[in-house]
Parts: sequence; C-alpha cells; structure tokens
Amino acid sequence: MTSVSIRDVRVEESARICEIYNYYVESTSISFEEEPVPQQEMARRIEAVSRNYPWLVYESDGEVLGYAYLSRWKERSAYRYTAETSVYVAEGHTGEGIGTALMQELLERVKKLEVHALIAVIALPNEKSVAVHEKFGFKKAAHFAEVGFKHNAWIDVGYWELVL
Repeated sequence: MTSVSIRDVRVEESARICEIYNYYVESTSISFEEEPVPQQEMARRIEAVSRNYPWLVYESDGEVLGYAYLSRWKERSAYRYTAETSVYVAEGHTGEGIGTALMQELLERVKKLEVHALIAVIALPNEKSVAVHEKFGFKKAAHFAEVGFKHNAWIDVGYWELVL
C-alpha cells in the first residue's frame, strides 16, 4: 500500500528539491534559470519563502515527488496581498495527479493568509501547468511573446490569475 502525504517542506530536503527543480532548469524552458541551483542556495530559498508563505512537498513512500509554494509577487507595498504560485513535479511522475494535489492543498493553506489574488507565471507552451491552474479557476490574464531566451529559442510567457 502506498503512503502519501502533503506536508511542509523541511530545509534538509533541499537536495531533493534541487534534483526536481534542476531537471527543469537544465532540460526545459519551463524555468528561466539557466544554471542549476546549488543545494545551499535552495536551502536559503526554502527558509526565506517559508517565513511568510507555505512551501509544500508531496511525499510518496518516503520519497518527495513534487513541491509547491507561494512567494511574493512583487516587492512594492501595494502588491502585498498578491502571491505567485510555483508547482514542480519530479520527472517521470507528471500526469499522476501530484500537481493537482499540491495545488489543492496550497489553495487550502492560502485561505489562512492575507492573500487576495494569486498569479501563475507560465512559460509557454506548458499544457500541464495551464491545465492544473485552470482546473482551480485561474484565468489567463496576459500573454507576452518572446520575452525569454533559453536553449537558443525565444519563449512566450503567460500570466494566469485567481482572485480569491
């Protein structure tokens, strides 16, 4: 029997979070980072984000297979009630409902925060991320053509929003 849980991340899991995330950094255009994130930097990010927002992991039989978190949307004060969503699922485990489960729990957690709107920034094309966000009511709010350049290609970015 498979044991599954969604829980708060632990800083000591930063190496596993790097494994999941750096696949997207190195192999896709989904993340606009171009160099793998070192474990120490990921630990710093986890600590910083977790001070104010939830950072969740999806664990199955003791293995972290995905994570999701909220982060500050913009630095200026007037944006303080808006947060950005991020969801990553380990390579080989997409399509198993992990992203959906993480997003569902993230939306439950956001109810306890002073957050009025959520923004998802999605490099396009990315049908899986779009589908997960739209399943929970996010609506496309903007499309920017060729604003990123990675792997010798121009990449579009879409913004999806959910007013809570």
